[in-house]
Formats: sequence, structure tokens, C-alpha cells
Amino acid sequence: MIHEILFSTLDKPKLLSQLSTMLSDIGLNIREAHVFSTTDGYSLDVFVVDGWDEEDTDGLHKEIESVLNRNEGSWSGSSHSSASERILAVGKAGEWEIDRRSLKTGEKIASGSCGDLYRGSYLGQDVAIKIIRSDLLNDSLLQEFQQEVFILKNVQHENVVRFIGACTKPPQLCIVTEYMQGGNLYDYLHKQHNILELSMLLKFSIDVCKGMEYLHNNNIVHRDLKTANLLIDSNFVVKVADFGVARIQNQGGIMTAETGTYRWMAPEVINHLPYDEKADVFSFGIVLWELTTSKIPYENMTPLQAALAVRQGHRPEIPETTHPRLSDLMRRCWEGIPTERPTFSEIVVELEELLEQVSSGLAVDEPLDSFDAAGDKMTIVNIYHLLALSNF
Repeated sequence: MIHEILFSTLDKPKLLSQLSTMLSDIGLNIREAHVFSTTDGYSLDVFVVDGWDEEDTDGLHKEIESVLNRNEGSWSGSSHSSASERILAVGKAGEWEIDRRSLKTGEKIASGSCGDLYRGSYLGQDVAIKIIRSDLLNDSLLQEFQQEVFILKNVQHENVVRFIGACTKPPQLCIVTEYMQGGNLYDYLHKQHNILELSMLLKFSIDVCKGMEYLHNNNIVHRDLKTANLLIDSNFVVKVADFGVARIQNQGGIMTAETGTYRWMAPEVINHLPYDEKADVFSFGIVLWELTTSKIPYENMTPLQAALAVRQGHRPEIPETTHPRLSDLMRRCWEGIPTERPTFSEIVVELEELLEQVSSGLAVDEPLDSFDAAGDKMTIVNIYHLLALSNF
């Protein structure tokens, strides 16, 4: 029985040797070993092994975790993270490899700087196919691709896009996920010109927060949270997607600066300072403003101008008609000091309480018809009866 074992940790001297010795001590034979290191001291170590005859990998995972815990103090430059945090995955090797003969590529959905996204089918199901452009393939892009596959195949949540498989053998690399019929939130707001009622705004926001809460609970920092990376399925469930620059967070690690997209980027990232999962919370604050206003953040600025403005403490202007609890939440999410921002677990509780109030009629969510200067009818949905609730 062949298994794949993936470790995520801070890079350190003799790490590969120590991991290899540990696996040999368990009685495993190492067939392949692959190491991916970043310039900021982070390491992914992938081993393909045999010698563990059971198909169920739970026992193997526990055995590795037990050995790591017994040797916790002997690791050179060891971080303080637990063994379970360092073992990212133990699974049967090749179980996610896509059979190209069964993958059919259809229309192009979108294009990016490094590849294209297509709609297609795989074994009778609709899928999205992210194909990396072979002419742009280099070590950095290959590492980004490998990391996205490693993360996607080890996460499973109703608010995270579902991973189906990948083609991992160059020259043509691709990632296959579920097809999200509703597209992304950016297009839904800015190209289809939808304005969200409060109940739908809260539902979308809660979906995003639950997906991000799950990722953070599994030590994954997304690093590029924005509406373009939030997808909508046929039932209007929003799911977090695109893990190309996501990272496994490890205590003491310093992540690469200026990773993400300027209009949604936290100031500590722009300023090349150490950062953690609270950078995602800042980005969510911008997403929440975007859902509330249906406007592009800093739309009158270039991306670089927006970044400079954020560095100077500028934030998007919140309309006076915004529900006061949402206004307060936005301001706390984009606090300049990361530790003062709430966690996604805390945000979920707040938003669910507000949604319950809306559903029970304590916060009115009825649209009001108005007219613009040209006389065209439009719907204003961010006007509410402001009740003097004790927790406002």
C-alpha cells in the first residue's frame, strides 16, 4: 500500500534528514521525497512511502503524531506548533490525480495572469478547470500550484469550494473543482449590478465567515480574500475559492509581504510587516463594505493609490444609511492594529444575531423606491428603521 505524507513547518537545518529518519523508524520505505521551500522560511515536505499495509490512514497519522510528540524537544530550531499542526496530510498517493481521458474542457470562463479557467465535465459532473499556462511555468508558479492542490485536497466544508482532482504532471497542470453556476461575487455586484437586500447581504457574509472560520481553525491563511474569489452556487450558497497564494500558518513564521490584491489588502501586508490570519479579517471588512454598497473599493483610485491611502489610515466611506451594527463591524475589521480585529468565529455570531433580528422583524429590511436625477427607477435597500436596541 502506497501512501503520501505531507509535512508543513518552518524550514530548519537537517529537516529533511530528521523527517526521513523518523519515517524509517516507523518502518516505512521512502519511494519519493519532494521539498518546497519559500524565501520566507516556510517548508512543505512530501513523502511517498510504503510499508504501512492498512488502507485506513488514521492509524498511520496517529503513529507519526506520536513519534513527533516524543521527539518534540530534539528537533533543530523546532517551532512551538503541535505535531498535528505539522502533519498536513496523510493519504493514499495519487488518489486525486485526474484521468485526462475522462476530463472534457468546454468554454473559457475567465483568464488570469498565469492561466485560464474553463467550464468542463469530469465523469458526468459539471466542473471548473483551472489550467496553468505551460509557457509561463517556472519554479515559483509550480510551487504555488502544488500548494493550492495540497490545501484544496485537505479541506472540506460547505462554504469552501469542493476539490475534485488535479493533473499534477507537467507540462499541462490543472486543478478541477466543482462548477459554481452563479459565478463570483465581484461580477454579481459590479457587472450584473445587483443590489443586496439586508437579509441576502447577511446570508452571503455569514457564508464567507463560516468558510474562513473553518480555514483559520485549520491554520490556513487565505491571503487574497476578495469578492472575485467568492463563488456562488445554484442555491446561492457562497464558497471561498482560489488558494493559489494561501499559506499554512505556523507559529513564528513570517509570510511574504504584499501578497494579495491592493484594494482588499491589510496595511500590515502593504507595509511589509509580520502578519497572521487577521489580515484576512481586514479583507473581509472591505468585502462587507462592498456587499453593502455594491461599489468597488476605492473606485476613484488606482490600485497603488489605494494601497498608499490604506497605509495612511484611509478606509472606504461608509454610507449613513448602512445598518449601524454593520458599520461598527466594518470599522473593527479594518482596525490598523490587527489584534483589535475580531475573529471570524466572533463575526459569525454577530451576523447570525443580526440576521435573526431581521428575520423576526426587529430590523426592517423592506426596499424603498426612489429615482435618480435622470428619472430612472432604482431600489434603495440600505434604509432601515433604526431601533434603539441595547446591543447597537
